[in-house]
Amino acid sequence: MTDSPAVPPPILSVVVPVRNEVGNVGPLLADIETACATIGGFEVIFVNDGSSDGTAQALMGLIVSRPWLRVVTHAQSCGQSAAVRSGVRHARSAIVATLDGDGQNDPAFLPRMLEALQQAGLQAGLVQGQRVGRKDTGFKKLQSRIANGVRGRILKDGTRDTGCGLKCFRREAYLALPYFDALHRFMPALMAREGYGIVHVEVRDRPRLTGVSNYGFFDRLWVGILDLAGVWWLIRRRKRIPQIVPDTQS
Repeated sequence: MTDSPAVPPPILSVVVPVRNEVGNVGPLLADIETACATIGGFEVIFVNDGSSDGTAQALMGLIVSRPWLRVVTHAQSCGQSAAVRSGVRHARSAIVATLDGDGQNDPAFLPRMLEALQQAGLQAGLVQGQRVGRKDTGFKKLQSRIANGVRGRILKDGTRDTGCGLKCFRREAYLALPYFDALHRFMPALMAREGYGIVHVEVRDRPRLTGVSNYGFFDRLWVGILDLAGVWWLIRRRKRIPQIVPDTQS
């Protein structure tokens, strides 16, 4: 009896956090499948963050005919950063991409972001999408502009839109970052803290497919200020990044 050959890991793992997005998961998955057809081996991991609508049932229906689709379920909602982390920890590829579950991030940019990370080499840890043609309300765009402006002045991370959910990064680099709620909004600064280069790709924004946003301005205003202070402290406390000297005796 011979062992069956090992299945190679996918080239890209796409992680999508969702909460109460029953009307969005099907159309979004179809867009991801179309976009990743040119990549070769890929997997998609939806992380159901304690949805109370029919999201869980919709995902179970989609998984039947898609062996590359996986679903991770949180018993209760733990937030977007926790959902992203759960998906990354379950990913089988060394390279992971994320996008929001509301359909506003266009999956058509996934191959471009993967290529940008591969071409940049191992010194690059993150490709960060930066939205153009925002489809949000005027108030939400103003809110984002102010938040990104303040963050950029304090952290000096060279990124004008860290709130964009379209990201592509090295799994190992991500898992080495200090974890906290809202980590996904500070990834460029924290990747740079660890010595990784950041690549930026402009991406097209789309209107939300269905439903309403799960987040509000006042829900995260004060928490965001505390998070910003914490990240600033982490960066200030970072001294030299260790450079390992090759062993010349072996």
